[in-house]
Amino acid sequence: MKAQLSLPRSTAPLVRPALLRTLWQDTLTIFWGDWLDLRVRIAQVAATGLISPLIYILAFGLGLGSTLDRAMTPPAGDSYLEFILPGMVALSSMTISFGGTTFSICGDRLYSKTFEELLLVPIHPLALHLGKMLAGIVRGLMTAGSVLLVAILFTGKIWSFLNPLFLLVLVLNCAVFAGLGVIAGLGVKSLESVGLYNNFLIVPMSFLGGTFFDPAALPVALKGIVYCLPLTYTTVGLRAAAYQPFAEFPWFVVPVLLVIAIALSFLGARQFARQQD
Repeated sequence: MKAQLSLPRSTAPLVRPALLRTLWQDTLTIFWGDWLDLRVRIAQVAATGLISPLIYILAFGLGLGSTLDRAMTPPAGDSYLEFILPGMVALSSMTISFGGTTFSICGDRLYSKTFEELLLVPIHPLALHLGKMLAGIVRGLMTAGSVLLVAILFTGKIWSFLNPLFLLVLVLNCAVFAGLGVIAGLGVKSLESVGLYNNFLIVPMSFLGGTFFDPAALPVALKGIVYCLPLTYTTVGLRAAAYQPFAEFPWFVVPVLLVIAIALSFLGARQFARQQD
């Protein structure tokens, strides 16, 4: 009798690792379905979010930047061009992680009508969200890789942009906006609604997220608004990882982005569990 009572206690520690392993395998299964589509469009995905950052680099970095360099010393980097380059990496990864994920889910839900099949798969809702989010991270990294190549060509500073801390913040940024893209894709009723998200969320964040200025120099009231935006933490973190000593890195950036990504994951899993198409 005692052996029977102790059996659940002895097997309980084994249940959680088994569930986590199953969750991870299901996540990879969902991701693999999206990867089969992504791998034949790598060049297209990598170039999709490259145009806007290139325009900003030419207009602000080289055009306006040459004037600003004569008038002031940038807070980070040797020139205003170097100052905005981490912001361009953050901007491109945000745009494609969010937009690519949102349009992918919208296409399956509203046009190809294959999303219902996904909802019928016996997989935990969290694995559904994580799989779609992982695909969004890969999309964002593809485009960010193109911008990183441009940044290295302009500055010649390879390890400033390819160090582990820089890449960690970049992946977390992709996770945040891919998770937000999953939630938006599940909720919108039409592609026009996606445009509303871009106009009222992504575009304002592109300019207010510290990509073109130093958030620390703002007045207190504006600083409070700017630091409510996830992109601000990414830009601050990428800029510090690229140009500042390791000891001066703002470590609050990593837990903030990680907490936001985790919160969006649970919100997305909850929405998947209630989704009806």
